Amino acid sequence: MKQRLSILGSTGSIGVQTLDIVRENPEMFEVNSLVAGNNWELLAQQAIEFDADVVVIAAEDKYPLLKEALKEYPIKVYTGSDAICQVVRSSEVDVVVNALVGYAGLHPTVAAIEAGKKIALANKETLVVGGDLVMRMAAEKRVPILPIDSEHSAIFQCLVGEQSPVRRLIVTCSGGALRDLPASELKDVTPERALKHPQWSMGAKITIDSATLVNKGFEVIEAHWLFGMDAEQISVLIHPQSIVHSMVEFEDGAIKAQLGTPDMHMPISYALMFPRRALRPEERFDFLANPTLTFAEPDRVKYPALDIAYDCMRRGGTASCVMNGSNEVAVAAFLAGKCRFTDITASIEYALGRASFVEHPTLKDYELSNEESRALAAEYLKLK
Repeated sequence: MKQRLSILGSTGSIGVQTLDIVRENPEMFEVNSLVAGNNWELLAQQAIEFDADVVVIAAEDKYPLLKEALKEYPIKVYTGSDAICQVVRSSEVDVVVNALVGYAGLHPTVAAIEAGKKIALANKETLVVGGDLVMRMAAEKRVPILPIDSEHSAIFQCLVGEQSPVRRLIVTCSGGALRDLPASELKDVTPERALKHPQWSMGAKITIDSATLVNKGFEVIEAHWLFGMDAEQISVLIHPQSIVHSMVEFEDGAIKAQLGTPDMHMPISYALMFPRRALRPEERFDFLANPTLTFAEPDRVKYPALDIAYDCMRRGGTASCVMNGSNEVAVAAFLAGKCRFTDITASIEYALGRASFVEHPTLKDYELSNEESRALAAEYLKLK
């Protein structure tokens, strides 16, 4: 029987590659619903190609354009955040692929858990912001959450079949677009420079997060919630080649690593097909073309966001939510040319120093914390 998919963020990098997997395996998958933020033109093309039942465009001003583009097709068209949560609850959906960007991914994940759907998760902010709540709900509902992020997919693959305790998770990190740039020059970095990632082709927001190492800090928090590991059991290593996607060290000293080319099709297909693997005959790794793999400690002075993330993880509560909300505002400001690159981390520190803290937050508490952190970042950056 085919798995019926709801793909959130279908026009982004992960969404487009997820549809590649569907295209390669038509006997295994069918698309029920597609969700996008603003790109109504690509969303319409995808809906027609994959014969989707439902599409949702988050940007309400794009709804008339999408509706017009699909008027000749029997495709239901909706708009707004409430509609996104409604489509993932549909009885016609088996698997929710959450590839939305930022805080916007939290509520659809919660809705999918409440509806008992299998979740293939690329939206790391779901666990950064609300990991405690989300993982408890998933356990209660017995909902599987399978990671799509390459690092967490690698750890998951290394753990499959293991029954012994884990000593340490080793999360690898490319170092981002600015890894060879001296810290003294970061304040003058332009958005164009920061968006030139040497290995991965990703959306603008995650590429900037990679350059600040906020993304790696978020992945540490995500690993904490996915795999139940304390901060002291999660290490980060700079690995410029992006071939070793992450590693797991066991109590006997053995280390398992998952290697492969820097391509997201593999972790996406693994999450969708687990416990099986996709047949991708064109994918071959050439060790002779990659004879050198190097590793280094991250520069904690150059990348203060990494330690900030560890601190937020240790504090728990709404701390990580504050980090995420302030970061989203600051990254958007940087991309718009309204602040310096170094103001991103400074905005996070400003918000964390002033935001309210709730130790055991509800979903409503996360909403309020998200709003407050965004306002504090905007205050620091003088955006109002």
